[in-house]
Parts: sequence; structure tokens; C-alpha cells
Amino acid sequence: MDSILTPLFLTFKIATIATFIAFVFGVLFSWWFAFNKNKLTNFLSILVTIPLVIPPTVLGYYLLLMLGRGSFIGQWYERIFGQPIVFTWKAAVIAAAIAALPLLIRPIQASFESISKDTIGAAELDGAGKLQLLWYVVMPLAYKGVLAGLVLGFARAMGEFGATLMVAGNIPGKTQTLSIAIYDAVQANRMTDAHMMVIILSVSTILFLYLINRWFK
Repeated sequence: MDSILTPLFLTFKIATIATFIAFVFGVLFSWWFAFNKNKLTNFLSILVTIPLVIPPTVLGYYLLLMLGRGSFIGQWYERIFGQPIVFTWKAAVIAAAIAALPLLIRPIQASFESISKDTIGAAELDGAGKLQLLWYVVMPLAYKGVLAGLVLGFARAMGEFGATLMVAGNIPGKTQTLSIAIYDAVQANRMTDAHMMVIILSVSTILFLYLINRWFK
């Protein structure tokens, strides 16, 4: 049973942290893209969409180059923390967050853009600063799109496989998420374990989506 519960808890841990990180950056990027239309934001909007369209293993390869022990980021992290970032659960969080980011941004940005410019202008005339405008005006008016992005991002983080395998590896108890454990079980012909993990992952994700939708209905 530990071979199932350990990957499950690790998956929830990684997906929750990754979704939080992606949500923070997703809201900020969506705000920037929605209300600052120029060549730079158009380019960055395309750039953040790339994880959505390239194969996950390619994304994982790029992350491996960026975070590996030979990279600037990898060396900087190892000097500070005394260990490499690749092949750790933290690398899995980064992979899941980047994979989830486009699915967060698109619905949130669309919701932000649907808000009347007159509403934004009125709030600015009343003296609302950028953060006040975002938190007290834009977010409440766009909550359905924000919720949709949050749900899609979490579901994507829960099911992340390819990029995680490339950058975090398959270390039982450390980086082996439920998706990777399912792959392992199938490869080893442990079909009973694979069936059980598939059911647990599917039911857990569906239950989370249902509860979130009920909560914000």
C-alpha cells in the first residue's frame, strides 16, 4: 500500500505548491498581458504558451539545461543549498508549475480583458493603486475565469509526467509522482497496482474539481 500512498501524497504536495506558484505568476502575467498591449507582451504571451504545445519531454530537456549542475541557475542553487536542484521534488514542482502556467493564464487573461474599461477607469479615478485595482476590482469581477484557470492548472500539475521525469527523475519516495508510479507499475506488469493508482488519481482529481466548483458556485 505504501507504494501507492507515498506517490499519491507526493503528487498532492507537488501539485499544490506548483499550482500556487503558477497561480501567482499567472495572475501577474494575465494582468500585464490584458492591460498592456505591446510587442513585448505579445512576444511573452506566445513564449509562456510554448509549454502547452511542445512535447513534455522537450520541456523537460529545456528545464534540464536550465537547472542542471552545469547551468548558472543549477550552480547558484548548489552553492547556496549545498545540493543540486535536479532530481529532487523541488525540480518536480518547477516542472509542474511551468507546465500548468499556460492553462492558468489563458482563462484568467480572457476574464480580465472582458472587464469594462469604464469600470477600470472609475476605480482609477477613485484613487485605486495598481495592486488595489487588481485585488479589489479585477479579481472579484473575473473570479470565474480565475477559478477556471486554477482548476485547469491544478489538474495539469497533478497529471504532469514527461517534464517531471526528465528533470526530477523516478526516485521512489522522493520524486516518483503517481503518474510516474503508474508508468513504473505497467512496465513491471504490476497491473493491479496500476489499476488502483489510475482510479485513485482519477477520482482525486475529479473530486477536487467538483469541490472547487461547488465552493465557488
